[in-house]
This record gives sequence, structure tokens and C-alpha cells, in this order.
Amino acid sequence: MKTFFIALMISTFSVTAQAQKMIIAAASDLKFALDEIHAEYLKTYPNDQVEVIYGSSGRFSQQIENGAPFDLFFSASMEYPKDLQQKGFAATEPKLYALGRIVIWSRRHDASQMSLNDLMERRYRRVAIASPDHAPYGVRAMEALQAAGIWDEIQPKIVIGENIAHTAQLIEFGAANIGIIALALALNPQLSRHGGYSLIPEDMHQPLEQAYIVTQRAKDNPIAFRFAEFMEQPVAKQIMEQYGFVVN
Repeated sequence: MKTFFIALMISTFSVTAQAQKMIIAAASDLKFALDEIHAEYLKTYPNDQVEVIYGSSGRFSQQIENGAPFDLFFSASMEYPKDLQQKGFAATEPKLYALGRIVIWSRRHDASQMSLNDLMERRYRRVAIASPDHAPYGVRAMEALQAAGIWDEIQPKIVIGENIAHTAQLIEFGAANIGIIALALALNPQLSRHGGYSLIPEDMHQPLEQAYIVTQRAKDNPIAFRFAEFMEQPVAKQIMEQYGFVVN
């Protein structure tokens, strides 16, 4: 009987030791690319338990400062990881993982030949962008509209999304006629079946330098470092490129 309990304790310890867990906070433009990368990762590390939560980079940054249990943070802007590192919330240096792009996209209109100035046409009554207050893609959309010289004039039409995925949903479900979203979202099968998109020239806004950190909370969590390293593998980079990201 004593031998049985010892064996049971050893078995329980082994299962616990093997079941590594991690929570990733990821910018919502990564939804489709990172879902595929996550699936590939689990083929190599099937015992690792990885949960991915998508949202606004600015919101996640605030939550990490307030003690949210995130182990790895994939931001749509280098700014937030740098700020977290300076404040002591990062276990690693911010690492650039991709450059993002923004596009004009509509579900109901062919946006493939459009320019930003076309958004002023009367038929486009509501134009969606992500919140410039905490969503990097919203900041870049605002910069592009400013560069086009129509930011002030277009204000009455603007509909604000909580993050870039929410912005795409506003357009998809009719709360806005058209808008500015991430190329990575416009390329996913769910959205690419409808309407069309036009790539906004990159010289109309600051670069969308996207970076990640392992948080201070995860400094002793090997799975966080494993997943970060996996992002450097060819399979991960290939998936990112399929969704329009520029990777090294």
C-alpha cells in the first residue's frame, strides 16, 4: 500500500512538472496569424498549455502594469514593450517581430482602387478606425488621414473601434461603410471573401514596428521563452508573411 501511494505521488508530480502553462496577451491584428502559429507550436510542444488573449496593445500594457497574469506580450507597437521594460515589467529586451501595414477595407464596396481622399465621398457616411488613444493601428490611421489633409474634415464620419479587430467588425456588420484596418485582417479568409482593400502608402504614417517581451512575471517560465524562440522559426515567419507582415 505504501509503495502504491509513493508511485501515485511520483506520477502526479511528473504530470504537474510536464504541464507548463502560459498566457499570451497579443495585439488583435495577430488574431489569424498567431492562431496558426500557436497550432504549429503545439505540434512541437504538445504538453505546453498556451492561452492567447487578443485585444488592444495599450490596454494590455496598462493591465500588465496593474498585475495582469500575462507571460508574453505581443504588441502592435514597439512603444509599449519599451515603456514596460523601463518600468521594470519586462524580463527581456523588446524584440521586433514584424512590421505591420494598414489598408482601406470595405465589406460592401470595392475599395481596391481607393485612396484616402475617396473616404470623403458622401456615400461613405461612416468611416471606422481603431482608437488612437490606445491602439497603434488607430494612431497610424490618424497619421495617414492627417497626411492626406482630411483628418479634421472627416471627423464627423469617424466611428471608433476598441481595437483593430473590433474596427473590422464594425465594418463587417454594417456599423461603418468602410474603414482603415490591418492588412493582416483584410487577408484572412473571413474578410477577403467580401469587398476589397487598398494598401495605404507606408510613407503616409510612421512605421508599425511590432515588438514583444517576456514579462517579469514569466522570468522563470520556460514556455514563455520557448514560444518567443518559436517566433523566429521559418514556419512562424512564413505564416506571418502570408498575412502581410514584413519580417526579417
